[in-house]
Amino acid sequence: MIDHVGFTVSDFERSKAFYGAVLGALGIEPMMQYDVGGVRHMGFGRGKPDFWISSGQPMRGRLHVAFLARSRAEVHAFHTVALGLGAIDNGAPGIRPHYHPNYYGAFVLDPDGHNVEAVCHGKE
Repeated sequence: MIDHVGFTVSDFERSKAFYGAVLGALGIEPMMQYDVGGVRHMGFGRGKPDFWISSGQPMRGRLHVAFLARSRAEVHAFHTVALGLGAIDNGAPGIRPHYHPNYYGAFVLDPDGHNVEAVCHGKE
């Protein structure tokens, strides 16, 4: 299906710190950073980088990206860390039964206003 996704951010260092912390709560680590032609890239993942941010002209509009949490506790950790970094709450951790009975997610707005989610599909 999708191998990786990436987008540009308005402040590379700020977004790198934000995603490093909130994804760290999900066991997703910074894996690779490189610069090409003055554009900086940072890849995060579990095993391989599959989520990327880059410097450059920030995108317009609001992106939604959801990261798979391995437990509901990770969803809570993600949400807590994000709010501690100044993210805007866009949906507290909880069941979203309109998706399916075990859909447990939390939503925040990142430093560029993108809707970032952590979701667990299990019962715990």
